[in-house]
Amino acid sequence: EDIGYLPGTMDEKIAPYLMPLFDAIEDHVGVSRSKQLFEDRRIEILPLAYMRGRTLNRAFMILDEGQNTTKEQMKMFLTRLGYHSKIIVTGDTGQSDLHNVEENGLEWAIERLASSSGEISLVEFTSNN
Repeated sequence: EDIGYLPGTMDEKIAPYLMPLFDAIEDHVGVSRSKQLFEDRRIEILPLAYMRGRTLNRAFMILDEGQNTTKEQMKMFLTRLGYHSKIIVTGDTGQSDLHNVEENGLEWAIERLASSSGEISLVEFTSNN
């Protein structure tokens, strides 16, 4: 959540962490199309803390490494969901990097959403898949 006091813009601070994602997008749609998608804000990549206060309509949102969110961060992320939007949360509950937290945000969400019906689906991969 804290990207520190390194010099530069938010994009410059997080770019090194996102290079594999940028490479994958460029491989899929090409360099020029990729640049255009980011310039038009059709694709946005943000640290979780920068999503506060937003409602995203007609969006497809992905939260990767959900096991490294707190319960409060997960609640904040899930409540960004606007009209005609979808959310995918990925993670492994056994690999949390959080310290001194009884229940990470992914575990919290699974516990509450597992019995939901309708538009919510949970997919668990096991060694049998």
